[in-house]
Amino acid sequence: MAAEQSPRAAPAPPHPIHVALNLIFLVPGETGGMEVAARELIPALLAQAPAHMRFTAFVNREAGAADGPWREMPTVTVPVNARNRVQWVLGEQALLPRLARRAGVELVHSLASTAPLWGRFRRVVTIHDLIYARFPEAHSGIREQGMKVLVPQAARRSDRVIADSRSTRDDLIELLGIARERIDVVPLGLGAVRRAEPLTEEQTRARFELGSRPLLLSLSAKRPHKNLLALIGALARIPPERRPVLVLPGYRTWHEQELRERAAQLGVSEDVRFPSWVSPAELEGLWVTAEAFVFPSLYEGFGLPVLEAMARGVPVACSNASSLPEIAGEAALLFDPAAEPAIAEALLRLLEDAELRARLSSAGRTRAAQFTWEQTALSTLASYERALGAQPGRG
Repeated sequence: MAAEQSPRAAPAPPHPIHVALNLIFLVPGETGGMEVAARELIPALLAQAPAHMRFTAFVNREAGAADGPWREMPTVTVPVNARNRVQWVLGEQALLPRLARRAGVELVHSLASTAPLWGRFRRVVTIHDLIYARFPEAHSGIREQGMKVLVPQAARRSDRVIADSRSTRDDLIELLGIARERIDVVPLGLGAVRRAEPLTEEQTRARFELGSRPLLLSLSAKRPHKNLLALIGALARIPPERRPVLVLPGYRTWHEQELRERAAQLGVSEDVRFPSWVSPAELEGLWVTAEAFVFPSLYEGFGLPVLEAMARGVPVACSNASSLPEIAGEAALLFDPAAEPAIAEALLRLLEDAELRARLSSAGRTRAAQFTWEQTALSTLASYERALGAQPGRG
């Protein structure tokens, strides 16, 4: 008679993991690309996380009083006003570790390049770029000094460092001495790109005084590393009868006056538009009307505007610097951003070669579709797992 077999014991359920999302930096509507990334990533993380993982958002007073995806999880308001840089640092470095310990947090993910430097929990930090080191003039005063101290320390004391691109990973290795094996490259995703019903082309042309000329669109902050001086110089190299209208939306900065003076010196003031604020409908109208999109930046941690253009089917010409070639792949016309003649040549090719525009439009849509927030979330969760396998608490 066969021996009676005892039933197999059910596998033990996975150990519950409590993850804190450090959003103390996020002042709704005022934090730029890092805010966009956080707002897109959070719902994807909640959708993709395993059942044994739970999240708590640690926010400042401004975000605590506003709507956002962090409301889909338990929220702890850190009592600081993050518009004040000193309070923001105080909240992240002194208050967050204590509040996280009180909440029983095992891992803190800081989403904006800085992170608490102490606390008995595992740490993951997303560092979007090292622009403060490559182009220190992009930040000034207390912000620049703070980044010089806080970003390197966050990278060195975290168990895992997430970089948006291989280019940023290489900067972390070269400039901060972070070991390659501690860095996870996690590209950003691309959500729905149309955010409003666009103005018609006729309305757009009238609103921005474009006449019947081709529209060349470039979206970026008006800061020196965005290389808009060279773009205006390249525009001036195009013969007047073949010259498009260049539209440069974006909030005013101290650098804009320099851009306007450059356009005046080169005699192209009538060919450049500087709208400081545009409504969502106006921006969508510009996208619909644009013959091409140009992005001449000298440095980008990721380059999301390139993907935004591609997803809309707008042909792209962009710089071959930093992360842009790896983001654009073969779906954009690349140029040397340091050479105005090369930029001008690329623009003319794109504007005058209909077959090239059609090919890049199609290739761009395909390329942009490869970048999803679902994949970003899955790769982020994999980084958490690596961090949880490390020794806890580097500080």
